[in-house]
Amino acid sequence: MKCCFTPECKVSRSVAQQVSTRFGRLGLCLLLVVFSSFASAQATAPSSAPAYPGTDWERAKPESEGYSSARLEALRIWLKTQHTTAILVSVHGKVIFEYGDLQRVSVVASVRKSILAMLYGNYVLDGTIDLSKTVKELGLDDVQKFLPIEKNATLEQLLTARSGIYIPSSNQDLDANVPRRGSQRPGSYFFYNNWDFNAAGTAFEKLTRKDIYDALESELAKPIGMQDFDRSRQKKISAMPASVHPQYAMYLSTRDMARLGLLMLRDCSWKGKQLEPRDWCRYITRVITPFHEMNPPGLRALGRPDRWGYGALWWVWDAPVWPGNEYGSPFQGAYSAAGAGGQYITVLPGLYMVIAHKVDVDQDPKAEVTNVEYEAILQMIIASACSGTCK
Repeated sequence: MKCCFTPECKVSRSVAQQVSTRFGRLGLCLLLVVFSSFASAQATAPSSAPAYPGTDWERAKPESEGYSSARLEALRIWLKTQHTTAILVSVHGKVIFEYGDLQRVSVVASVRKSILAMLYGNYVLDGTIDLSKTVKELGLDDVQKFLPIEKNATLEQLLTARSGIYIPSSNQDLDANVPRRGSQRPGSYFFYNNWDFNAAGTAFEKLTRKDIYDALESELAKPIGMQDFDRSRQKKISAMPASVHPQYAMYLSTRDMARLGLLMLRDCSWKGKQLEPRDWCRYITRVITPFHEMNPPGLRALGRPDRWGYGALWWVWDAPVWPGNEYGSPFQGAYSAAGAGGQYITVLPGLYMVIAHKVDVDQDPKAEVTNVEYEAILQMIIASACSGTCK
């Protein structure tokens, strides 16, 4: 069945009901955003057929994809001054730049949240997970009991960090800045809060009756051929005595992080097989919270070069792709998974580009590539594009 989902289209009540049934209250939002004519991740036809890594990644000379080897070597020199453990840059699924130990496995910090968002897709589509269920209905009660206003927060609001629940999560840095409990109505206010994200992990396991790591292995790691994934290395971190909802820490290599980014770039399709619903993968990487509504306030600091809003467990560049798949900036349509210390999976659809960046904070907890430093790395990669014909 073909349906028109742009805001200008008239959607029949039966179609709206079908989507609403499958996606709960999320349905009408999906009607408006995920199938709009300008939501496609493709800006121009690739210079070559889209490639997928097999047992290893295919390497390509940067000039074959429109980038300058000399400029990328300047980036290599810059990286030697940073705490970067490894970085991989792919264009059209081929590696044009790599640095460091791509196979070293370490914690990916909050990148875990974006991976969890990916795993939700199939279960939302088949009705196993209903995003309109409230935290009370889902049995997500914690050490500190829910206030009356908090009981109505939905699973969708957990995924978008808009629950209004500010129960401690054991992350001291984030917990120190949360608003007063009961001060925000669920859905009305964004606050980057680990309680939401950890509870979303608990909800996933309760509803699917699967361990997150088992789902990660069978639904993502094996189908996309992750080279370094080790199920035995994955382990949760208790948040007690603050919260019963643990952190579902994930331990991955840079080259496997890049595979996840390529999967997202390809609308969650891998070698002709749709691993997660295309609609869902587009939804979670669309702006739900714009830049000016981000909290705590440090996430919307004016004067900095970045302008990241938030989708559903993904950071999303707050600038829409223009109608007709026109990109005026390489960051239009961009989205990123980001974790403390310098863990990143960044997708630039307008350039068919994926960047995976890692800092091994397991080896050195004080090591860090800051947001500003990572933005500089991104700008250097983008600026390595050849002006005119590559030589």
